[in-house]
Amino acid sequence: MTLPIQISQNSREPIYHQIETQVKALISGGQLPAGTALPSIRTLAKELGCSVITTRRAYQDLEQKGFIQTIQGRGTFVAEVALSVKKEIKEKTVYEAMERAIEVGLQHDYSLSEIAQLFSERLNERRRKE
Repeated sequence: MTLPIQISQNSREPIYHQIETQVKALISGGQLPAGTALPSIRTLAKELGCSVITTRRAYQDLEQKGFIQTIQGRGTFVAEVALSVKKEIKEKTVYEAMERAIEVGLQHDYSLSEIAQLFSERLNERRRKE
């Protein structure tokens, strides 16, 4: 299984954290249901072009937080995660993305009302496509 994860070498966020955040989002969003087998640490490292140490750290953090579980001799699987935790992760992820978008807008000299207008326009475009 190939995970739809994209890492950015240019990000200030460490690669292991990028992996962890995206796997949590995939689990919280339902794309990776409980019991889904995940790629091995080595396979994921090769797919992402990063070190085994980096992917091991991401998997260890995810396991410690209860998102995945490793079964000796069988592999690594998505754990059963409470709906309340999934909701919290989804809200936090969207909130953080919106915060980053606001910061980018402010860096480009947009006012808060202009940023709100841009966001509103994008929402309306999305609604028309649905």
